[in-house]
Amino acid sequence: MAHKLAFIGFGVVGQGLAEILRNKKVALKHEEGFEGEIVAISDLMKGSIYHPNGLDITTALQVLKETGNLENYPNSPGLITGWDSLKTIRETNADTIIEVSYTDVNTGQPAIDHCKAAFESGKNVVMTNKGPVALAYKELSEIANKHGVYWGFEGTVMSGTPALRMPIVTLAGNDITEIRGILNGTTNYILTQMEAEGVSYESALKEAQELGFAEADPTSDVEGFDARYKIVILANYVLKVPLAVDEVSCEGITGITLKDIEEAKAEGMRWKLLAKVRKENGNVIASIAPEKIKVTDLLASINGATNAITYECDLLGTVTLSGAGAGKVETGFSLLIDLINIDRERQFAKI
Repeated sequence: MAHKLAFIGFGVVGQGLAEILRNKKVALKHEEGFEGEIVAISDLMKGSIYHPNGLDITTALQVLKETGNLENYPNSPGLITGWDSLKTIRETNADTIIEVSYTDVNTGQPAIDHCKAAFESGKNVVMTNKGPVALAYKELSEIANKHGVYWGFEGTVMSGTPALRMPIVTLAGNDITEIRGILNGTTNYILTQMEAEGVSYESALKEAQELGFAEADPTSDVEGFDARYKIVILANYVLKVPLAVDEVSCEGITGITLKDIEEAKAEGMRWKLLAKVRKENGNVIASIAPEKIKVTDLLASINGATNAITYECDLLGTVTLSGAGAGKVETGFSLLIDLINIDRERQFAKI
């Protein structure tokens, strides 16, 4: 039976997943037994369409490209247009909500309300929005568990690189005592360029913006706010310890000068913006800050916009994972990981 999906938000990431589902439809069904059927798309700016028997993705993408409005999708018996996000969540026949709306990271809205509405309607949610997970993990987890539904958010930390699933599944049985990571590609790119090219922070930032690695307003990245949300998610989900955003000390890279870079280089050191959380005497301590680390440190070798994360394990020792931390296809893939795992859990439950 096809897994019925409703998209809340249909920007770059949502379209990335839709393209993956279309392009890999045969392979996913043959290799994973997964068949995704998109029944609804609701986007505040692009319009809303719903058909209980499924939408044609190629047509929807083409209509959006040509007209900018999904509601120009060809009319047919049963097609419904104009539903807002909450009505789409509650009243469509979707099994799972793909929550990729534009969300205020300071409040987690409207994605928090989207999650609550989905869970209370007996529907799963997979998402890439950091805000709801970082700000309302305990509350939303309890609601999802109460209603027996799945909540997937692999893409919130390192896009499709399994920074959450790997420690939970592959490192199960270890006591993970510390997590250190380069969790923001923008800042890592800037620091890499400052060292490799000998350019100023301002010049490296401008280049990052021109290449699309940094936003026009880079504050969330360069001040460390993006990484702070991610370390909070890791603490709550992987370490199983409650940690609030305001409990994480946070310093960005705007004060790092070319002189600092050169001095570190002469010392055999390298600057990185590190996100860290560790267990200590029954407490948890977390921080985001630029730090000089030895060039022999595994994280020191991570250059450009790549992300990396290190887990300190009592049985296996130090384990480091690196990979893409952003991108249309990569983040779309993170949603696919969660969808496939929902289907696997369903199959397991039937055994």
